[in-house]
Amino acid sequence: QVKLVESGGGLVQAGDPLRLFCLVSGRTFGLYDRAWYRQAPGKERDLVARIHWITGMTDYPDPVNGRFRIWRDNAKNLVYLQINVLKPEGTAIYYCNMNTTWGQGTQVTVSS
Repeated sequence: QVKLVESGGGLVQAGDPLRLFCLVSGRTFGLYDRAWYRQAPGKERDLVARIHWITGMTDYPDPVNGRFRIWRDNAKNLVYLQINVLKPEGTAIYYCNMNTTWGQGTQVTVSS
């Protein structure tokens, strides 16, 4: 059974960078893409970054393109999300995802 555990969230100021971590454990040889989503209060959960597990190719939606970066360390079973410029609308719970498996999320609060 796959388990995803996020960490790295917290209270940050707008404009500051932040790095989130997702530790992947369990049977992961399904070779699924890894992704990060976020869900702001009262809003739907939206994709913010995705990485192909074999090729490493990445995909970002327009609102975050250029500010977010996803990468993985296969040896450490980690997936990272680097946010280089946090905006106040970035306040959300950030979730790690692989296929149908979700982590518990990590809260990011951006103060303006």
